[in-house]
Amino acid sequence: MSAIKVAILGFGTVGEGVYRTIQSHAEPLAAVLGKSVEVAAILVKNKQKQRDIHSDVLVTTDFADILRLPELDVVIEAIVDKNPSFGYLQQAIERGCHIITANKEMFAHHGQELLEMANKQGVSVGYEATVAGGIPVIQTLRQLLNINRVAEIQGILNGTSNFILTEMREKQQSFAESLLLAQQLGYAEADPTNDVEGFDAFYKAMILSRIAFGAEPDWNDVERQGITVITSELIAAAEQLGLRFKHLASIRHDGELLTASVKPVLVGKENPFYHVEGVENAVNVYSDIVGRITLQGPGAGMFPTASAIIEDLVYVCQQQHGEKQTTQGLIPRQTPNNEQTEQAFWLIQGLPSDGKSLEVIWLQEVSERIFLVKAGQTKITEFVNQHPEAFCFPIDGDVELLTSDPAAIKAV
Repeated sequence: MSAIKVAILGFGTVGEGVYRTIQSHAEPLAAVLGKSVEVAAILVKNKQKQRDIHSDVLVTTDFADILRLPELDVVIEAIVDKNPSFGYLQQAIERGCHIITANKEMFAHHGQELLEMANKQGVSVGYEATVAGGIPVIQTLRQLLNINRVAEIQGILNGTSNFILTEMREKQQSFAESLLLAQQLGYAEADPTNDVEGFDAFYKAMILSRIAFGAEPDWNDVERQGITVITSELIAAAEQLGLRFKHLASIRHDGELLTASVKPVLVGKENPFYHVEGVENAVNVYSDIVGRITLQGPGAGMFPTASAIIEDLVYVCQQQHGEKQTTQGLIPRQTPNNEQTEQAFWLIQGLPSDGKSLEVIWLQEVSERIFLVKAGQTKITEFVNQHPEAFCFPIDGDVELLTSDPAAIKAV
């Protein structure tokens, strides 16, 4: 039986997980692919560091050594940052190799270039691991898009932020305390900016947008807000209303309008994201035939991410070379429409005491300087522009009103 020769770029958590999974699942892989899978080389930063790697595997710090291998079929990239990973994958495609990546930042910036280049070279690209770890959302979208037309995708796409919000609520901890615990458990980096400020979820949302809609909204038009503004007081106020904070990425296609956002949203008990806790990820897809489906599972970690990469390994090896990605066709980019008049519930922290600077149907004080209001998007946008010190959080779902006494509700 001939072998599929694989190179792994990077031997951190993800790279080691892929290597170990190829070893432990050698027989199932061979049964599915009709060939054995062999790791021929691994790219590392420090060649002197002790690692549990078989002696017949080339371990090198120079990518050129890997390109010079006499046989090489697939290059799996499991390193961070846009460069040099993008350059490595370009060279791998030129060599005639299939490529697989878990690098969401690099793929959000350069994915389309790699897909077009791979198509010309007659090789395939796997990138399931760039979004939602072990959840097969990309493969699901590929299946749906054969006939279904997707209208909206929402998701909890960052396990670190979800873990922090869960800890803040369950243990009544501050953001700083919950972040520290996430770092101690290895869920958050020493610099957690990409996670807690929404950049990681933003990159993943742009990748999903390209798959589902064949286009992305203008990145400058995407609303991105992290979770650092959420306080223990806000968490407690939400609980009084039967709500939970979730950091949601949303992409919506309405006519020729394509919009996206990454921000904290309050969800009720009927919402599919309400019970998604800890480092779990979840993705909700709405399409015209099947309706709404929700995928949930581990969003990060050694073996969940390795699982996505191994499934991609099967995918690229079984694909017809150069097969184009299925999309709904290119949608013109549009500027988001902020003139929405539909009334909705909002939780607001920092509303001026007279309440007159925000035109609302009614408001009710939840706790000190935290109010539940009902207002239109346009009025909320105007208010935020006038009061940058205030924070407004949309509510998706029913609200458990604090009182049934109409006199306790202040009309303004």
